[in-house]
Amino acid sequence: MKLWSGRFEKSTSKLVDAFQNSIKFDWRMYKQDIKGSIAHARMLGCKGIITKEDADSIIKGLLEILDEIEKGNIEFKESAEDVHMNIESLLIERIGEAGKKLHTGRSRNDQVALDLRMYLKGEIDEIVMLIRKLCALLLTKAEENLDVIIPGYTHMQKAQPITLAHHIMAYFHMFCRDLERYYDCYKRTDIMPLGSGALAGTTYDLDREMIAEELGFCNISQNSIDAVADRDFVVEFISCCSILMMHLSRFCEELVLWNSQEFGYIELDDSMATGSSIMPQKKNPDVAELIRGKTGRVYGDLMAILTIMKALPMAYNKDMQEDKEAAFDAGDTVKDCLTVFIPMFDTITFNKDKIKEKLKYGFLNATDAADYLVKKGVPFRDAHEIIGLMVNYCIKHNKALEDLSMEEFKSFNPNFYEDVYDFIDIKNCVIRRNTIGGPSPEMVSKDIEKGKEYLGL
Repeated sequence: MKLWSGRFEKSTSKLVDAFQNSIKFDWRMYKQDIKGSIAHARMLGCKGIITKEDADSIIKGLLEILDEIEKGNIEFKESAEDVHMNIESLLIERIGEAGKKLHTGRSRNDQVALDLRMYLKGEIDEIVMLIRKLCALLLTKAEENLDVIIPGYTHMQKAQPITLAHHIMAYFHMFCRDLERYYDCYKRTDIMPLGSGALAGTTYDLDREMIAEELGFCNISQNSIDAVADRDFVVEFISCCSILMMHLSRFCEELVLWNSQEFGYIELDDSMATGSSIMPQKKNPDVAELIRGKTGRVYGDLMAILTIMKALPMAYNKDMQEDKEAAFDAGDTVKDCLTVFIPMFDTITFNKDKIKEKLKYGFLNATDAADYLVKKGVPFRDAHEIIGLMVNYCIKHNKALEDLSMEEFKSFNPNFYEDVYDFIDIKNCVIRRNTIGGPSPEMVSKDIEKGKEYLGL
C-alpha cells in the first residue's frame, strides 16, 4: 500500500507504476535523502513537534538503513515510486509508528528539492576538483614548453608565430572561467528549501535555520512557491557542464588534428590510443574523439531541462521529475571526460622537430615584415600591400620571406635593409610580442605565475 493511498479507492495500475516511478534513477540520492531526513527529524524533536524519543528512534532507524544500503543489503522497490518513499517505507517497517511521524511538516516537493540541491553541491565539488587538477597540469606543460614556437592559426590557416606555452595557457584560461562558473552556480544551489512544504509552507513551527546549519547550507529559500518550483540551479549546473564540454571538445579537436600525420605535432601514449580491427598500422585518438562526441550528449541534457521547464505553471509539476536524469547524466559525463582527458594530455609527447619544420613556409612573419616597413616610415596599408605582393612572389618561386636576397627585398621597396633578416626571424617575432597577454616567453612566464597564484600552488 502506498503512503498516500487514503484518497484512492483503487490501486494504481501496474502500467502507471512502471511509467511514473523514478527509483530506477533517483536511488543515487539516498545519502542526501537520509541526511536530510535526519536533520528534519532532529529539528522536529528539538522543537517539540514530535517527541525526543520518536526523533531518536527515527534517526537511529535511518542510520541503520543507510548502513544496509551501503552494504548492498537493501533492494529498492519500484512500487514505492521513488527514493523518498522507499526510505520512508523501510523506516516505518522497521520502527513502526514513530516512522510515520518523519514526514510531519514537509512534502516530497521540498524534500526532492533539498536532495537534488545537496546532490549537485557534491557534484560541483567533484568537478571543481578535477578542473583544478587539469589546470595545474596545463601550467606544468606550459612551463615545460616556454621556448617552443608553433604556428598560430586563424581560419585553419597559418597566421603568426606563438609559443606552445601560450597556446596551452589559452585553454588554462578557458578552464579557469569554467571554475568561476561552477563557483557561481554553487552559490545559487546552496539554498535550503526544506520547510516550504508542497508550495505554501507549513503551520508547524519549524526551525529552518537549524536544518540549514546541520546540512551545511549558507542560505534559506525566501519564497515557498519558488523553493519547490525552481530548477534554475539545475539548468545552470548543466549549462556549466555544457560550456566545459565545449572547451574540452575544442581542445580534443586540436589534439586530433595535431595527432594526424599531416600535422604530426604530438604522439599519443600507447595506453591512451586504440588500434584498428582491420588496419594494422592505425593508432587512433579515440579518447579525444569520444570526448568530442560526448559534448553533444551534454548539450542534449541542457536542451532537455530547458524544454521541460519552459512552460510550467507554478508550483511543482510531475514534469520536473525529468530534471534528474539530465542533471545526473551531465555530471557523470563531465567527470568521466575530465578523468580520462587529464592522463591523456599528461602522457602526450610533443614532436618539437616536426613542429619546427612546420614553421618554415607558412609566412608566419609576414605581419612582422609589414611592421618593419611601418617602422621605416611606410604607411601600414601600403606596407600590407607590399608584403602581400612579396608573399605571392615567394609562393611562385617556392621561397620563404627570409630566403629572399636583399636585391629581391629592394625590388619591392627601397626601405628594406640588412636588419630585416633579424627583424623577421621567427624567434624574434615571438620575443617582440611582449605586451600583456602576448606570446613572448617573458609574458607567458608571468601568466603562468599568476595562474599558480590563482590555484594556490
